[in-house]
Amino acid sequence: MADYSKKIMVTGAAGFIGSHVARLFVKKYPEYLIVNLDALTYAGNLENLRDIENLPNYKFERGDINDEKRINELFDQYHFDAVIHLAAESHVDRSIIDPLAFVRTNVLGTASLLNISLKHWKDNLENKLFYHVSTDEVYGSLGKEGFFTEETPYDPRSPYSASKASSDHFVMAYRHTYGLPIVMSNCSNNYGSHHFPEKLIPLMINNIKNNKPLPVYGKGENVRDWLFVEDHATAIDTIFHNGKIGEKYNVGGFNEWKNIDIVHLLCGIMDKKLGRPAGESAKLITYVKDRPGHDMRYAIDASKLNKELGWKPSLQFEEGLEKTVDWYLQNQDWVNHVTSGDYQKYYDVQYEKR
Repeated sequence: MADYSKKIMVTGAAGFIGSHVARLFVKKYPEYLIVNLDALTYAGNLENLRDIENLPNYKFERGDINDEKRINELFDQYHFDAVIHLAAESHVDRSIIDPLAFVRTNVLGTASLLNISLKHWKDNLENKLFYHVSTDEVYGSLGKEGFFTEETPYDPRSPYSASKASSDHFVMAYRHTYGLPIVMSNCSNNYGSHHFPEKLIPLMINNIKNNKPLPVYGKGENVRDWLFVEDHATAIDTIFHNGKIGEKYNVGGFNEWKNIDIVHLLCGIMDKKLGRPAGESAKLITYVKDRPGHDMRYAIDASKLNKELGWKPSLQFEEGLEKTVDWYLQNQDWVNHVTSGDYQKYYDVQYEKR
């Protein structure tokens, strides 16, 4: 193995956010070895990383974060200096249907990774780092005013957010109890390329293109703060290299939108891109029964990250949304593979049959 200045395990790097983080680190830091650990469940897709899969400082290892034997073997093989932990079950609707799957991955999996990292690093914690990537949903729901800060008390409302809140607490507990070097970030909703099309923006783009109904929960008045995924990756890069050990940082886009307004904005963009009459796609909007425990508003105060580390978003929402629409329209094969499940065959072709 080449002599790399850092050897980093990125969990969940075949997923939406993880693939953008892996791509940024592999291309920006050729002196780092980036090892992608992913179980390749429904949202993990190695096609997300085709552009870096043959670069010398990138390795893929299939594995589950709950498989202690497998993770220990990888630590022994690569001698990791750092873990960037993104692997998670992340869809609220799925957590309502199967909450225990979220406990197993998000809580037990995180605790297992912490334990293994501590075991391998405890004799020399210098220059080691466990970076835990979390969500703003741990804070609960806001009214019409106010913002989530790093000091906002946790108040999770769904099995998903409860599992992420628990994982956050375990990370901080390992810091306080064992002295494990950690940083943590809690981010708002992400959007951009390579997003599994069960989430709001890619779902709407795909359904508009195919003239399918656009399901909107309740009246569509739920508000979210949206961040372009590539900006989230740069925030993770910034926190990884410059964040203060033991600290957490909120990451947001300073960019609040009602769900229904996003859907209308997407309809307008798609009408122009597809050559449809203005207002045509909006006819597909269908209001459906609201989901249980649907938080009304999230809004992140990311001023700590801006003031202390100098990070801020690079794109306005409308610009980022147009780039996102263009990517999906130009990458229909990727969308087809994901929606049909054919993307799972890529692993067999690319790895198991070598």
